[in-house]
Amino acid sequence: MKHVCLITGASAGIGAACARLAAQRGYDLALTYNSDPKGAEDVARAADEAGAKTHIIQCDVADPAAIEAMFAETDSHFGRLDALINNAGIVDQAARVTQMSHARLARMFDVNVIGAIQVAQGAVSRMETAGKGVIINISSAAARLGSAGQYVDYAASKAAIDTFTKGLSDEVAGKGIRVMGVAPGLIDTDIHAKGGDPDRAARLAHMVPMGRTGSADEVAKAVLWLMSDEASYITGSTLNVTGGR
Repeated sequence: MKHVCLITGASAGIGAACARLAAQRGYDLALTYNSDPKGAEDVARAADEAGAKTHIIQCDVADPAAIEAMFAETDSHFGRLDALINNAGIVDQAARVTQMSHARLARMFDVNVIGAIQVAQGAVSRMETAGKGVIINISSAAARLGSAGQYVDYAASKAAIDTFTKGLSDEVAGKGIRVMGVAPGLIDTDIHAKGGDPDRAARLAHMVPMGRTGSADEVAKAVLWLMSDEASYITGSTLNVTGGR
């Protein structure tokens, strides 16, 4: 029986790239989206063509009821869960900390931190029953760099994910579950446009020691390697995919 991977935020960018590669590597996929059903359908179609069985689920990870429903659908459709790519997240318009409203901060942490933790909770409860599993939390180089004058709130939310990755990994390592983080750097995806600066990655590429932006496919390859048996003695750490930045 093929392994099943749940990918949150799979309709575009890194989540979509992970889905396409996971399908090629032999996974069946539960794919979630929040507001882009067409993107999710396109990703599912590509995964289907690669031989995967797919199921699309609409889920706002800031809503606990939606997370519960997401896992119920995954259980019903596949009956197992072997891997989670905990990718769903948001960014906001560039702003100084003094300009950030409570509503902005609450939404940022509801999605990027609380939502990610609650998705991991659901995965762990299923993986503990099976006695094995892999969780990859998608972080960001912003957690180290701080993103001053841009989105310190986003950076802080990803720093929380790094700490969560280490703490959760220690809790579940004895249960046969590995938990890692992947921290992308300047990756050429539409997240920059969502933050109001579509040319940001190209404009800042000179700051990267390798002298270029990265691709979502390069991040996906790191994620899928960590999920594989080749990384069987790795847990509790976060891998930087940043071109050296």
